Formats: sequence, structure tokens, C-alpha cells
Amino acid sequence: MPEIRFYHLTRKTLEQALPELLEKTLERGWRAVVMAGSPERIEALTQHLWTYRPERFLPHGNAKDGNAAMQPIWLTVEDERPNNADVLFLTDGAESHKLGDYQRVCEVFDGNDESAVATARRHWSDYKSAGHQLSYWQQDERGWSDRTPR
Repeated sequence: MPEIRFYHLTRKTLEQALPELLEKTLERGWRAVVMAGSPERIEALTQHLWTYRPERFLPHGNAKDGNAAMQPIWLTVEDERPNNADVLFLTDGAESHKLGDYQRVCEVFDGNDESAVATARRHWSDYKSAGHQLSYWQQDERGWSDRTPR
């Protein structure tokens, strides 16, 4: 069973926070799948990962690029794992039925969006009922703080 982490965005947007989380994933030698809610969002994230910092980029691809098995980061709207990823990032309320294929699942949600918060709460309850190990991370002035209920 994977560890499931909830990342509650309160100070940064997904476009600001996701590259940082993906950098940490790659630093560990892991691969990632990022699921988003629409093809348009995938395309926007794809473009953003090339340009989010002038001196860096994150190697990634999506269905338009092909060669999924060779991509360390795969962006998709599908519930797929074509690059043998270790980590799944769920954004925009995306859901996967393949959680067991991953070592870690990260739900990243916008704390300023009531619908996103409600979806995250529902997912937390569902995962907890299924017996998953959960943690809750919230942005603060220092970065991410573990605010997992004890």
C-alpha cells in the first residue's frame, strides 16, 4: 500500500509548487506520473515545466510527445503508468484506481478553492477507510509543514 500525502496549497499555485515537488522526486531517483483534470491543463503544465526557471527544466512528456517509457515525468489525464513511475501526483481532483502501483501518491489541491478542498476531504476519508497511511502537508512561510492530525 502506498504512502499517501496531501499537499494543501495556500501560498503558491500548482504551477509554482509542482516543479519543486517533482525536483525532489527526481533527486530521489524516482519517476512520476502527474494526472490533471483536462488535456488543456496537461498542455499548460507541459509548457510550464520547460520554462519555470531559466536555468533549469524538468525532463517530461505527455501523449503528444510519445516515448512514455523513456520519460521520467509523464503528464496525463488518463489513469496510466506508462513510465513505471514510483510517485503519482493527483491534481485538479483527479482520481486513480491504480494507487497500489505506486510507492507514494501525492494529492495536490488548492486551498483557496472550496470544491478542491471538499474533494480532498472526501479522498482523505476514502483513503483512511481503505487503511492507507496518510499525511497532510500545508504551506506556510517556511515551506511545507507536516500538519497530519494525530
